[in-house]
Amino acid sequence: MTPTDVAPMVASLAMYPFLPLRQVTDSLWSVVQSHLGWGPTVLEWDVVTPEVWSHPDLLVAQTCGWPLVTRLADRMAVVGTFDYDVPGASGGNYQSVLISREAVPFDVLRSRPGVVAARNASDSLSGGVSLNQAWDGVPPLLVETGAHVESVRAVADGRADVASIDAVSWALIGSLEPELVRSLSVVGSGPLVPCLPVVVPLRYAHHVSELRSAFTAAVADPAAADACAALRIRGFVPLDLEDYLPLLSLRST
Repeated sequence: MTPTDVAPMVASLAMYPFLPLRQVTDSLWSVVQSHLGWGPTVLEWDVVTPEVWSHPDLLVAQTCGWPLVTRLADRMAVVGTFDYDVPGASGGNYQSVLISREAVPFDVLRSRPGVVAARNASDSLSGGVSLNQAWDGVPPLLVETGAHVESVRAVADGRADVASIDAVSWALIGSLEPELVRSLSVVGSGPLVPCLPVVVPLRYAHHVSELRSAFTAAVADPAAADACAALRIRGFVPLDLEDYLPLLSLRST
């Protein structure tokens, strides 16, 4: 039976919104919803981040760790995060990758005068804040791209020399567009941070335990095996807001 306090409802898992992966993301949510026993039957794709985080009918969404701790902490409860099967990820934590056309250490690139960095957004934990942390400050020359895949394109076509890319995005782009990453090298990494949080508005915080159980069961369900493989998901890790608050110690400016 649908709880009376969660109707109508919107669910969004659109932090990795690659068009070829929408169908498998929908499939994963269908399995989550079947274990939950209530909730929206389809995902929201028309309203995307960050607008969906303020959707009046939002039940559950993925967000970025930095907006969570800087803008959403008093509005959202954390359900947990997916444990991603990508290099350097373990137990619901991962590191961004620093990429370049040159296979030289990041410190060498950073020290060169006139080096240009690409970032998807200043408030992106993996693309902006992690880049600042690795750079020990905001890079003086920046290309703003709006998306991780566009930052990869900026480095590949020479508009930028280096970028910090979410590790899952990097793995997915490598699978979906191998020709785009073929000429690029991973030259460093950002700080170890929790993966993207799955959150609910505080008015639904009493459903966190149910949602944790549903996500955990779904990623272990054979019915979701193909979807999880395509999305590089190998588990679900329950986390709380407190697990993300140490991010505030990272350099944001």
